[in-house]
Amino acid sequence: MATLCTCTAFLSVLGPVSALLAADYWTDSDLTCPVASLAAVAGLLLLCWRRLRRRDGGTDRRVCVLVLGDIGRSPRMQYHALSLSRHGYRVTVVGFLDSKPHQDVLSEENIHILPVTEVKGVRAGPRVVTYVTKVAVQSLQLLRVLLTTELQSHILMQNPPGLPGIAVAWLVCVLRGSRFVIDWHNYGYTVMALSLGATHPVVRLAKWYEHFFGPLAAHNLCVTEAMRNDLQNNWGIKATTLYDRPAAVFGETPLTLRHELFVRLGETHPQFQHGGSGDPEAETSVFSARDPADGSVALRAERPALLLSSTSWTEDEDFSILLTALQEYEGFVEAGASLPSLLCVITGKGPQKEHYRKLIDSLRLQHVKICTPWLEAEDYPVLLGSADLGVCLHMSSSGLDLPMKVVDMFGCCLPVCAVHFSCLHELVKHEENGLIFRDSAELAEQLKSLLSEFPRSDGRLAAFRRNLRTSRGQRWNDNWDQNVLPLITAAR
Repeated sequence: MATLCTCTAFLSVLGPVSALLAADYWTDSDLTCPVASLAAVAGLLLLCWRRLRRRDGGTDRRVCVLVLGDIGRSPRMQYHALSLSRHGYRVTVVGFLDSKPHQDVLSEENIHILPVTEVKGVRAGPRVVTYVTKVAVQSLQLLRVLLTTELQSHILMQNPPGLPGIAVAWLVCVLRGSRFVIDWHNYGYTVMALSLGATHPVVRLAKWYEHFFGPLAAHNLCVTEAMRNDLQNNWGIKATTLYDRPAAVFGETPLTLRHELFVRLGETHPQFQHGGSGDPEAETSVFSARDPADGSVALRAERPALLLSSTSWTEDEDFSILLTALQEYEGFVEAGASLPSLLCVITGKGPQKEHYRKLIDSLRLQHVKICTPWLEAEDYPVLLGSADLGVCLHMSSSGLDLPMKVVDMFGCCLPVCAVHFSCLHELVKHEENGLIFRDSAELAEQLKSLLSEFPRSDGRLAAFRRNLRTSRGQRWNDNWDQNVLPLITAAR
């Protein structure tokens, strides 16, 4: 706020002072032109500044939600937008529109999506040249968009990615008198370090950038207590912990909806199709069948177990761990273990997807099938609520964030096996709502143990599901109203 007050005072005084200087020296022919020019420029700057900050009756009810990434793959920021809209705010969501956002966001009349194009930068020359040009052009594009929209009371920005968004959003808030809020999902420089290394000059610059601009926000949110403590102790930032919570759409899927999804997925993914003999009139999937006589749906007694994971296919998730564990599981079955076949579904888009698809295609598994569909936002919670077990391979680059995919799984009462990192215990309780593993061998043993009694309802897997049913905490809306709404309304 000190910076904002200083800027305001400077611009307020600049115009009148320049005008006085012009009048004082008007008779001096040598100074008339430059002083008059100075006064004109100062006057125009003051006029533009006042126009940028011109408030109207709706300003206090407008909020910009900024994602310098794919809106469709930013569920937490979509939830922010829906929560703001639910409280009567008009929300402008700015970000990349690479995949379809949730239908609730698209259909909400108080939410307007303003897409921006991801800048690639100059492709020729060293990587640093590409990166610098990308940041420069993206900054100008973002600055133009944020300065030409209606005046917003707040800009709520996701970080990471925060370069160049944090600096641009902060500058716009200074110029326009808006309040700047950062939602810390992780640290951008630690994500970059996964591919470039911690000592790379770009990573060191990104770390300085976050340390410098991060404390300039009016309010800060974060995803874990561990991150809140780290922001306070090492960055001097006081943040409010807003745990990810499942939205209302996440829950156990009714059998009929499961069957309809399985049949629909079978049209494009043969792993969902039932290849055995039976009534040719029956509508079937590998998991379920609809009786043509009365339309009722039943699960097959000899169905495979449905194992589900989701990913952005980035460096912070090593899917070779899962693939190796599935090969070991295949070995257990071949050795005579009483285990069900597996259908492993891995959803998501990202830069490493083709790399892993090639690895998957090279596997020769008889009892394990793997498919990698991209699901519409409406189908994802239905599939989660239909699965038997979830797997999470998210290894936090900072050790301070939690995987939202597990939050969604728990919202569907879906037990998980999750790879260990330092603050995972804030979400996954070992032997209570799932299991924590450290390598592929441990994951394979956990799959063997949990699925040895499938599909019976008296084993450990079923016990974890019962624990999730009885220990449900707050949903997103209540959590948001308690922690974020007071920050937004306090400045009105």
